[in-house]
Amino acid sequence: MEKVDIDDVEPRFFGGEDVDRRGLTEHLNAEHLAINYYRLEPEQALSGGMHTHMDQEEVFYVAEGTVTFQTPETEVEVGPHEAIRFAPGDYQTSGNQTDEDAVVIALGGPQESTDVRVPMACRECGDSDTLQFVMTADGQHLECPECGNTVDV
Repeated sequence: MEKVDIDDVEPRFFGGEDVDRRGLTEHLNAEHLAINYYRLEPEQALSGGMHTHMDQEEVFYVAEGTVTFQTPETEVEVGPHEAIRFAPGDYQTSGNQTDEDAVVIALGGPQESTDVRVPMACRECGDSDTLQFVMTADGQHLECPECGNTVDV
């Protein structure tokens, strides 16, 4: 059994925003599940934009406030004590579009996701309608899974 006090976990900021994101995976010694805590102020987002994990399903539990989730087809508000699931390959983005803070627990399984895609066609070959998001020690870029062409982000 493992226990963690979320207040004892240092926030990790990402995406150039001051989103309070706290990774709980390591603190709970989770081996097969990614676990993250978010406190979103008004107008803050859970992600950097529309994306999917081709190799991971995601569940978001909203503990406080309301978060709006968008897919290419629809938009849905998820309120306190509600959860939403996205299967591998389901595109989504989300954010707090209210005047109040929101608290969210994000779960992803399996834990490691290495195939994150954005809905963007390859300008080089035109054979792919998605580009893979790749993070390296030198930064991040988008890569066409068909021809390998890269675009800096």
